[in-house]
Amino acid sequence: MNKILLQSVLVVNPQSKNHKSKLDVLVVDGQILKIECGVPVEEGTKVIDGRGKFLSPGFFDLRAGFGDPGLETKEDMTTGCMAAAAGGFTGIALMPNVQMPTYSKADVSYILTKAQGNLVDVHPLGCISHRGEGNELAELFDMYQTGAIAFTDGYQPVADAGLMSRALLYAKGFDGLICSFAEDAQVAGKGKMNEGVMSTFLGLKGNPALAEELMLLRDIYLAEYHEARIHFSTISTLKSVDLIRQAKRKGLLVTCDVSAHHLVFSEDDLVEFDSNYKMQPPLRTKEDIKALLEGLQDGTIDAVVSQHTPHEVEYKQVEFEKAAYGSIGLQTAFSMALRAGLTTEQIVDKMSIGPRKILGLPPIKIEVGEIANLTLFDTEALWRFDINTNRSKSSNSPLWGQQIKGQVKWVCNHNRYIEF
Repeated sequence: MNKILLQSVLVVNPQSKNHKSKLDVLVVDGQILKIECGVPVEEGTKVIDGRGKFLSPGFFDLRAGFGDPGLETKEDMTTGCMAAAAGGFTGIALMPNVQMPTYSKADVSYILTKAQGNLVDVHPLGCISHRGEGNELAELFDMYQTGAIAFTDGYQPVADAGLMSRALLYAKGFDGLICSFAEDAQVAGKGKMNEGVMSTFLGLKGNPALAEELMLLRDIYLAEYHEARIHFSTISTLKSVDLIRQAKRKGLLVTCDVSAHHLVFSEDDLVEFDSNYKMQPPLRTKEDIKALLEGLQDGTIDAVVSQHTPHEVEYKQVEFEKAAYGSIGLQTAFSMALRAGLTTEQIVDKMSIGPRKILGLPPIKIEVGEIANLTLFDTEALWRFDINTNRSKSSNSPLWGQQIKGQVKWVCNHNRYIEF
């Protein structure tokens, strides 16, 4: 029998009557048995000191990329799930990768089978188009029935407006969710960073904010026309926030998320050509960051994601223009949200409650009798992100080697526990 007693934790769970209460929480065999002050310690109970720490529903990431299947040298299912757990995530939506994209029910079934037995719930994201090539619809309904949680072509924007229109209409028939990566590839061109003063200063080709905003506006119009749901992944510009805010005010079924990195880092951080800051969408201006934070505050932006994108050393330690896009983020997204200035309640809302609501997953409550799906975190703890603490196979992170504030201490799901 597994018995865990979390002593004197501050519960952060607006959906529970125990919200903002400092209590002891007893978890027995994966179920919350007691929540009260002064729970007695019985023999065989593991006690965790929760003083100064916060207990919330397990975090959920809407946009995590592994390498499995086909690119396991970047990240396999085991290391990816461990990195997720270390970041407080007890559930993730797994992006289809470019080597072997998830575009059929067999692909979805493979991922679900491979992920069985993990503490972290892995929900496959299926491709919108066949093989993610943007030419014809993939087997959306078959994937949905098999377990695909939503649909995206990853970092390949759906350039064909007709295809996106059909995808929205078809998915509406079974309440499926289409996730749009908003970028007009023709406008973005071969831009390596945000187009502006800094790109001119560094002599790099720029990817303008317009590329994102044009595609986002197109897809908002399509969703409005079909009265369909749509989710925008990793928005990054001031105008994108405004467009989504206006769409929500009109009552459109629009949601969106932002990468934790885009709340902290800007184009100015590329001044030394560190390829770990090379991301897609590119890091924007400080004005864009301000708008993104305002969007989180007023509810325009529904979730914060890790945008975990692992790469081997040879894909990053090269000339900036040749380097691959992306950085790992599962283990540091919580710390980045803290650095950006989000409160504990906002973090729980944007990294646990919001993501599950977007996907239509049941809410998690910290109450007696509920299954324990929990994250214990310390907002003041300091730790160094290096080879000794990294749980991912890859190390492409702008935070590598740095001391970071805010750490996850314990996670629980499926009667499994990991303490960090």
